[in-house]
Amino acid sequence: MHWVMDYETLINCFAGVFEDYKTDTKKIFVVHELRNDFKALIKFLKENVQHKERHISYNGLSFDAQITEYILLHHELWAKLPAEKIAYKIYEKAQYVIDKSNKREWLDYNESTMSIPQLDVFKLNHWDNPAKRSSLKWIQFSMDWHNLQDMPIHHTTKITTQEQVDNIITYCINDVESTKAILFKSKKQIALRKELTKEYKINLLSASEPKISKELFLHFLSKATKQKKADIKYSRTNRKHILVKDIILPYVEFKTDVFKDLLKEFRSVVINPEETKGSLKYSLNYHGVKIDYGLGGIHGAADSGVYKAQDGMTIMSSDVKSYYPNLAIKNEWAPAHIPKKEFCELYQWFYDERVKIPKSDPRNYVYKIILNSTYGLSNDKFSFLYDPQFTMQITVNGQLSLTMLCESIMNNIPGATPLMLNTDGIEMIVPTKYIPKYLEICEKWEKLTSLELEHDEYSKLVLADVNNYIAVHKFKEITKKEYIKIKKKIPWALLKEKEGKYFHAKIKCKGRFEFNDLALHKNKSALVVPKALYYFFVHDMTPGKYLDTNKNIFDYCIGKKIRGNWTFKRRLIDDKRNFFEESLQKTIRYFISNKGCKVIKCNNEDKREIQVESGKWMLRIFNVYKENSWEKYNVDEQYYSQAIYREIENVAGKRIKQLTIF
Repeated sequence: MHWVMDYETLINCFAGVFEDYKTDTKKIFVVHELRNDFKALIKFLKENVQHKERHISYNGLSFDAQITEYILLHHELWAKLPAEKIAYKIYEKAQYVIDKSNKREWLDYNESTMSIPQLDVFKLNHWDNPAKRSSLKWIQFSMDWHNLQDMPIHHTTKITTQEQVDNIITYCINDVESTKAILFKSKKQIALRKELTKEYKINLLSASEPKISKELFLHFLSKATKQKKADIKYSRTNRKHILVKDIILPYVEFKTDVFKDLLKEFRSVVINPEETKGSLKYSLNYHGVKIDYGLGGIHGAADSGVYKAQDGMTIMSSDVKSYYPNLAIKNEWAPAHIPKKEFCELYQWFYDERVKIPKSDPRNYVYKIILNSTYGLSNDKFSFLYDPQFTMQITVNGQLSLTMLCESIMNNIPGATPLMLNTDGIEMIVPTKYIPKYLEICEKWEKLTSLELEHDEYSKLVLADVNNYIAVHKFKEITKKEYIKIKKKIPWALLKEKEGKYFHAKIKCKGRFEFNDLALHKNKSALVVPKALYYFFVHDMTPGKYLDTNKNIFDYCIGKKIRGNWTFKRRLIDDKRNFFEESLQKTIRYFISNKGCKVIKCNNEDKREIQVESGKWMLRIFNVYKENSWEKYNVDEQYYSQAIYREIENVAGKRIKQLTIF
């Protein structure tokens, strides 16, 4: 058996809940003067150790597992202590662990030395990364969990009643069950990590994708160079400065004045690796497209609008295959402290192996992780791949090379219009008769750079900005069997049948237009809005008609979280016009209702107040799911309709008509 688990540590009460990952079997332990299960807890933990039963947790490696190790090491000394003193010792340790974690200091117990093997779904999903950081409450919101509940009692509260103990247990059970739900949503990731752990004899069960990349690259590099992992692991290349002019590839040149100025600007830049923010920042306007250059990559987009491939015109999309990895591979770049030959050969091998293997094979995904993460790890001071010049060589030349492709197309194809440039690809409207010329220019660029382009065609591009768009591919003929399968699996797919033939158009939604299979750390608030936008722009369905078809209350829910010295407060007025106010938890879920309340975000120090939803809108707190008829939810559809039309107008203009570039 393996156990999904969670601890709650209060000043005079400890609670631990364990649930078998396959069944509903639960083990509940409390250490308090009203109930002392300490001996039973020790017996259970020792059985876990003996039978090699795993603990599965949310952020357990940095908290719960630390507490477990502490208990196992000290339980004999506590054998004769009263429950309240044992609970306090555990509480003190918990506060110590939290303090060290907040300071990002090394914790006392390393995973490799822990008595009980761990699986941490928080680490596995990389929710400890600043860009993805998510509490369990936020993930509960993202997966439409029935009970979005914060701990009902502050950890400094002295527990005196059985009701309080029961409330703590109930809360703990809710956290365990939601962690178990995350576990099952992570089944594919876990299966992959189990396979990798077995094959390479490296514990990767709780590893994030960057960690998998780091560990496997280290494994293969150690074999290739015949160096010990420890010798490689602690090596770095630290640089005081990077002269951009020294890292620009010799083939980079431009014919247009605006880009000549760009290159001149790039060559004048000196980057301080210790302070990179703002060190490379440049913007220009090119044929109506504002293009931004920076250390992260190139970004540019035409004015918002709905761009259609009218008669005689084609919207071309061209992406560089594995752009950043291939820039390093083809130019034989490597972090300076790593042998170039072995690094480049190994990087090339990962790429070649991925090409050979079908996407359905888990190894394909592993090689993709390694290829993409290596670039990021080269700019991570805690990685053995750290060499910021390697990172800058890739980003600087990636931007300039893509700009060369864009310039060449614009200079040689009359009527070509740029729509987007984004890190590794371009989208352009090109007269159809010049498509052979377009492909010829792309071929010359491929020969010059030794890189490979992949091309596609769109029938429509719904463009808000470079990070937010819907790309509708051209229809392609498919079999009847494929048609039926897609129609059954993807009800919103764009399909058509004509004269006994079947066609499907792929759709790519990005940014705030995304609604399907959103990563759990992303904000899915008011999901009904991007869904309605999809049906409007792709299926020509009016927002009102779409809202009539969507009766999923979770699609109307909005999540908000609060940090620091702020509090959510709900304000109510009863039938006698009496005013009431109550504090809410740190993470809330609500929808806009015709009957509800106002929720205010209040600063506890300066007493500032901000309405969570300004204006006339009333909120119904929905932290606990209650099934009702649609009418009883009393959703204020006007709020959602306005949000949908506001986005449509942002993209297509106030008349809400299809735009073209003509």
